[in-house]
Amino acid sequence: MLQRRTLIRSASALALPAVALPITSLAQSRKDSITLAMTLEPTGGLDPTATAASSTSEIVHYNVFETLTKIQSDGTVVPLLAESWEVSPDLKTITFKLRRGVRFHNGEPLNAATVKFAFERAAGEKSTNKDKRTFAAMQNISAIDESTLVIVNKDIDPDFLFLMGQATAIIVEPKSADSNSTKPVGTGPYLIQNWAKGSSITLAKWEGYRNAAAVKIKRATFRFISDPAAQIAALLAGDVDVFPRVTPRSVAQFKSNSRFQLLVGGSRAKTILAINNKKKPLDDVRVRRAISAAIDRKAVIEGAGDGYGVPIGSHYTPGAPGYIDTTGINPFNPDKARALLKEAGVTTPLTLSLKLPPPPYARQGGEVIAAQLAKIGIVAKIENVEWAQWISGVYTNANYDLTIISHVEPFDLGNYAKPGYYWGYESEKFNTLFAKINNAPRVADRNKLLGDAQKMIAEDAVNAFLYQPQWITLANKNIKGLWKDMPIFVNDISALSWS
Repeated sequence: MLQRRTLIRSASALALPAVALPITSLAQSRKDSITLAMTLEPTGGLDPTATAASSTSEIVHYNVFETLTKIQSDGTVVPLLAESWEVSPDLKTITFKLRRGVRFHNGEPLNAATVKFAFERAAGEKSTNKDKRTFAAMQNISAIDESTLVIVNKDIDPDFLFLMGQATAIIVEPKSADSNSTKPVGTGPYLIQNWAKGSSITLAKWEGYRNAAAVKIKRATFRFISDPAAQIAALLAGDVDVFPRVTPRSVAQFKSNSRFQLLVGGSRAKTILAINNKKKPLDDVRVRRAISAAIDRKAVIEGAGDGYGVPIGSHYTPGAPGYIDTTGINPFNPDKARALLKEAGVTTPLTLSLKLPPPPYARQGGEVIAAQLAKIGIVAKIENVEWAQWISGVYTNANYDLTIISHVEPFDLGNYAKPGYYWGYESEKFNTLFAKINNAPRVADRNKLLGDAQKMIAEDAVNAFLYQPQWITLANKNIKGLWKDMPIFVNDISALSWS
């Protein structure tokens, strides 16, 4: 995306019934509220710079907090808090022109100094931002004047403008930044009105928003429903208007129901069986390859996603730049899996923990994978854990052997170069290759290197790569503005309206 060197500029009725109605009835017939549902409730607070859970950004990203750029449903990037930008010929310096007249919910102005503060905070020593690496790679951040910000990156990052539209790049206000987890203050069109822990979060339209007149939904309630049967019941009862990323098992009974619209979209998510590369005997590549060879990806897709998914062989998805098909590197082959375990000197049965977070894809997929591993002599002891336990125990402290999780960020191949990341993969060879990727100015060269990186982590069997999910949204047929494809997990409420 940084190959664009020109200045990018932003482009700046309800039918009445035939019968006369009282004004009060007309007001009630115009829907200005909406109820959405999510599988998981945010556990680490409402600040997406402080938690790795996507459930936080699903509520606050683009609604409460905003970013310099905005990612569209097709993956393209458009202006948001930055109304334009220029990229230098060496692709390392980006000059942003900020939108004028923007204020935070607490009345403080947005300016270049504020953005500088937000990014330096994200890169700081105390930062828990999961994309801290992106901000630490900013060699210099200069507030030239109130509306001009210049960022000089240490290396070329072709995905930089996209990354500036992700939730980890929200612009926070200095006075309120430290309390954003409980009392978020942003520049977005909504305020947090209420959080009923364990039940719902309600957003209310902020009348001070710069473009408030265009925002049709005045109140949005997010309900948390993890049980697949309860998800279906809530939709059928009309208690929920929109359910993005609903359990796939619900599709059959909604296809012929004229009350609903069904959207099946692509994603850049990677559902994987993550492997703790630091634990013995999982530190032996032959054991990790055996685990991969024991897994029938198509059976996992049927069991975990009710058939909605595409097999992958590496941490990369079809349709992404530089994608190559790596599913043939560790194909389903139980006999080879048993031979690899024997070659590695593993005595079976080998008992490993399999920690499963709440989403149905993990719990359902875990049953399928445990049964497949049993056929090669691996006993996967299933431990169902809550989301907060998964974040603290698995993601933060790497206290696990195996786990199933969907990594939803589009450009996260760099996680394999992160020191101390939860799967414990440390490869100087991969780190060198990833540095070359980030510094390849030509798209063709970069795409070839991306292919090399996909092959390397597949051959190292860092994880067992399962499938690219297809996300399903079920909604009332009269709601307009929903995303079909989901390059990132957001629910842009200000784009929604009732027909």
